[in-house]
Amino acid sequence: MVSQAALTLVVLLVGTELLYTGLDVLNLRHGARAVRESESWVRDSLGVDDPDAMLAYQRAKTTLSRAQSWLGVALVLAVVVSGLFGDWVATLAETGLPTVAQGVSLLVAAVVASRVLSVPFDLYETFVVEERFGFNNQTPALWIRDFLVGTVLGVVFAGGLGGVVLLVIDRLPTLWPVAGWAVVVGFSLLMMVVYPRVIAPLFNDFEPIESGPLRDSVDDVFDRAGFECEQVYEMDASKRSSHSNAYFVGFGRTKRVVLFDTLVDQMDRESVQAVLAHELAHWKRGHIWKQLGASAVQMGLVFAFLWWVTTSQWVYAAFDLPEVTYAALGVGLLYTGPLFSLVSPLTNKLSLAHEREADDFAARTMGETQSMARALTTLAGENLSNPFPHPWYAAFHYSHPPIPERIRRLRERGGEGESDDGPTGPASSV
Repeated sequence: MVSQAALTLVVLLVGTELLYTGLDVLNLRHGARAVRESESWVRDSLGVDDPDAMLAYQRAKTTLSRAQSWLGVALVLAVVVSGLFGDWVATLAETGLPTVAQGVSLLVAAVVASRVLSVPFDLYETFVVEERFGFNNQTPALWIRDFLVGTVLGVVFAGGLGGVVLLVIDRLPTLWPVAGWAVVVGFSLLMMVVYPRVIAPLFNDFEPIESGPLRDSVDDVFDRAGFECEQVYEMDASKRSSHSNAYFVGFGRTKRVVLFDTLVDQMDRESVQAVLAHELAHWKRGHIWKQLGASAVQMGLVFAFLWWVTTSQWVYAAFDLPEVTYAALGVGLLYTGPLFSLVSPLTNKLSLAHEREADDFAARTMGETQSMARALTTLAGENLSNPFPHPWYAAFHYSHPPIPERIRRLRERGGEGESDDGPTGPASSV
């Protein structure tokens, strides 16, 4: 008979998945209606010649993502609720390995299994969906290389971080929630330095922008924003995809700005500068540290919950687990995932506020709003992004405000008022 705790887990995982599936359907219908009613704006402002292609791309991506998510839920429940997870833990316990080694072995196996199960979905997304809509530039050989390197990195980092946390639990049985939390937060800080210098170069080439018109444009924005950063790079994103973006990473002397080569090719000089100014705002306004602080609070709640789970006997009885802490931690984490998904409208609010502040900073730095608005429409059009998400869907999924809202705010900030080519009908309400 399924225990009450196991039934709660089933309801939580399946219920959350049903909610997100419903939001997907609602969003696709809303987006299709809004695009139809604002078709001229989509064509003229976003530069999308075929709005039907935009809608088809969104349907394909959404359907594939949800199918993968449902499969993951089904497999997790099949393994955990059936008792198979407990059997695996019991088998590990019989090996005589130290508890920490047992836990790391289980974690590594989970990472590898997750990567392997994602293979058909990743292949279909890259070589069918992305290829069909003209985004894919990746060769099968490069895909295989990325998969192998990504798997090794996943094993190393998950095994290393998990091993340290399990070691802390073993050595500090009464203080491990605080010590484990400190380890995870410290790892997040370390990754801000390690990622751009060690991990990212394993996948892409980064060419320093040291001279020429692009460097002049970058220096001009830095001067206007009162910012100093010698490390500015152009990344060869085009060898995998024609999607474009830019990002800012690091802190102190390790901070750097990265522009995708696709973004540089797709935008005019002022639009690139506006995007750069937007990214700089995340440092100038302390968004990076605020986001890290919010993440630290979330991790604190997770460790508090895991402390309660591991010190309660119900989890071992409910899932027929040997009384080893790493087994209870694994089950406990299954509860936290959907819980955080359900409160994502609250956690997204901080990011949304930061993105609006960054747009305002870009407009002030450029001395006008048109460049940032033009950059936003270029990004949306070139990436076939959904400009009109349903408000409920956006609340759960969007860390950035919808494009029409951002453009409308920029216009209002610039005192331009609404123009005749703006989106109308349902689209203007998002």
